[in-house]
Amino acid sequence: MIGKISTGKSFRGCLNYLHEGRLQQSKALQEIEQEKKQAQVICYNQCFGNKKELIQQFNEVQYLNPKLSKPVLHASLSFAHSDQLSNQDKIDIGKQMAKDFGFENNQYVVIEHGDRQHHHLHIVANRVGYDAKTVSDSNNYKRMANFCRTMERKHQLEQVLSPRRFLSKEERMLPRQDIRKEALKEAIAKFLKQSTTMKEFQNKITAKGYEVELGRGIAFTDAQAVRFKGSQVGYPLLKIEKQLAQNRQMQQEELQKPSLAQQLRERILRSQREEQLKRQQEDKQEIKQSGGFRL
Repeated sequence: MIGKISTGKSFRGCLNYLHEGRLQQSKALQEIEQEKKQAQVICYNQCFGNKKELIQQFNEVQYLNPKLSKPVLHASLSFAHSDQLSNQDKIDIGKQMAKDFGFENNQYVVIEHGDRQHHHLHIVANRVGYDAKTVSDSNNYKRMANFCRTMERKHQLEQVLSPRRFLSKEERMLPRQDIRKEALKEAIAKFLKQSTTMKEFQNKITAKGYEVELGRGIAFTDAQAVRFKGSQVGYPLLKIEKQLAQNRQMQQEELQKPSLAQQLRERILRSQREEQLKRQQEDKQEIKQSGGFRL
């Protein structure tokens, strides 16, 4: 189980993203993105309703502490593919997190996404309570790590081991982000060489475990929910599209090349034509030398 936690300024922005996905260029693309997310609220606490109503309710309470610049608490929980969780298990984990992090009496929702093969939850909470007190965000990262290990034991989930222990000494010296970037960069380079269309490229890299977000640009999210823009690993959308176009052109040129048998036939025909032309020239020369009479 892998957990991430952060604080933010806008309930509207957070809930829009969780319900509809990333902003797309057109309404049709946005509907596809929203359908792909398959967002479902599985638990409400001190709030209820659709996305618009939730935003309004969260905002009304946050104004009880107008000096707080980041009232949004957003956590994401990713589970291993082998983890078997019932709907009640997910709700219980969300409630346990609310209790451990001190917002069990505040507004919060637990949202499940169905766009991945493994279970994936988001918890959005209001750091401002009805008593106008604020939930602390001190040591959130350490508390999240401890929470994940506790849930793994309680719900008999697959325990997450640090992959760094299996790396070479040189690799362990690299920041974790750099290792992820290099792995993604290698995957993109490999599958770009094998693809001629964006759809083909997406299918290949998705099979490798990456989620692809395509809009004005391109972004990739790995199995640990770490997201990189294409430009961060040297592959912005324009570069990828250019490479795919070059691959298509090379493929067309390759298809237009004559086969080995065709080349051989053309070589034989050319040789025959050259031999025939040579005989014709020799015949003309003989006629000329004999005074216009063929011997």
